[in-house]
Amino acid sequence: MTRTAVVTGGVTGIGAATCIALKKAGHQVAATFFGNGDEAKKFHDQTGIPVYEWNVAVFDDCQRGVAEIAKAIGPIEILVNNAGITQDVTLHKMTCEQWRSVIDIDLGGCFNMCRAVIESMRERRFGRIVNISSINGLAGQFGQTNYAAAKAGIIGFSKSLALEGAARGITVNAIAPGYTDTAMVAAVPQDILKKIVAAVPVGRLAKPEEIARAVVFLVGDDAGFITGETLSINGGKYMQ
Repeated sequence: MTRTAVVTGGVTGIGAATCIALKKAGHQVAATFFGNGDEAKKFHDQTGIPVYEWNVAVFDDCQRGVAEIAKAIGPIEILVNNAGITQDVTLHKMTCEQWRSVIDIDLGGCFNMCRAVIESMRERRFGRIVNISSINGLAGQFGQTNYAAAKAGIIGFSKSLALEGAARGITVNAIAPGYTDTAMVAAVPQDILKKIVAAVPVGRLAKPEEIARAVVFLVGDDAGFITGETLSINGGKYMQ
């Protein structure tokens, strides 16, 4: 069944792969972005997927953006919260701005977007929400107290919202990817990246498409009995 899907941070990396996979699965897809207009235009030109710009950290912008997409495409039935940033620094050197920017975008954006779609999903008695967490939200990471806190918060948020939405046909799950071959990871110094890859039992980075396939499964009708779960896709690097 064709449904309307929105993917935040959807023009690059895992978000772009997810948009493409959802489109191939037959859904109507919209991607959001913020600030990277050239990449958004390139993505739109290559895929035909409509793109919308707003900052997920701003509550009112999310409300307006969701309303615009709903008017143009249809009520949002699938939401993938993928937008996120890093501001890596050890806590004793971290500024308030470095803390708040990561929390506001990575975790606050998850709340803002879910809040913008949840009432419609409840009224329609159907919804699929997938929130992209991280291996570092489970295992922690040196220099990422802000990022790890946000990604761990997404897991708790997802479990709680899953309980609230279950009786209304809304499932909410999280995916915790390991290190993935994206621009964010490519920016890591090569000597450090080699150590990261060496510590992954399967011996490589994840491909964005591998994360995207998990999203497609979780938003499908066949996954309707799966909610409140965190799916780890990390090549065996961290096992709960």
